[in-house]
Amino acid sequence: MTEKLEKALRQASIWHRRQNRKASDIPYVEHAFGVAMILDRARFDEDTVIAGLLHDVVEDTEVTVGQVEADFGVEVAATVKHCTEVKLDAEGRKRPWIDRKRDHLAAAAEATVPARAVMLADKLHNLLSIVVDHNAGRPVWSFFNAGRAEVLWYYHAMIDRLGTGDPRLEALAGRCREALAAVENLGEPDQKNG
Repeated sequence: MTEKLEKALRQASIWHRRQNRKASDIPYVEHAFGVAMILDRARFDEDTVIAGLLHDVVEDTEVTVGQVEADFGVEVAATVKHCTEVKLDAEGRKRPWIDRKRDHLAAAAEATVPARAVMLADKLHNLLSIVVDHNAGRPVWSFFNAGRAEVLWYYHAMIDRLGTGDPRLEALAGRCREALAAVENLGEPDQKNG
């Protein structure tokens, strides 16, 4: 492991230290590590793996793109920025789920290969986590701010948008589609949380 990757592992742990996965006591950094491992196994370069580790720090913490750039360079920061969903409107209010997802889909169309890889790895790890949570008896559809149909639509659309143009992206998209099929077969009623 390189010094830069070791630094990213530590920094992801620090930046996400007070966060847990939705409706669980699992530290959030488990997701960041999972995304990075998926990218490493798919043979993406170190900067892409590091961006996978840090993909949610700007979206979910007080960390800025500038801080990511200062610590990890322009490429990592650009990838993290492209993966960041804008959650708040100009007045600081939480934006509706559907608006955030439509904007994220539009941004995905313009994403670089590294950003698309990180987004796919994020989707794959989330889908795998949904199956694990369901099998542990957690009400997975209540974790979302949208109903089951909307969540599944979003995953299908993102995977289709991101999974072309590079054999590694196509392979990740294939794994996402397999995981999405497993999620679709969970058979829980359509619920949404506020």
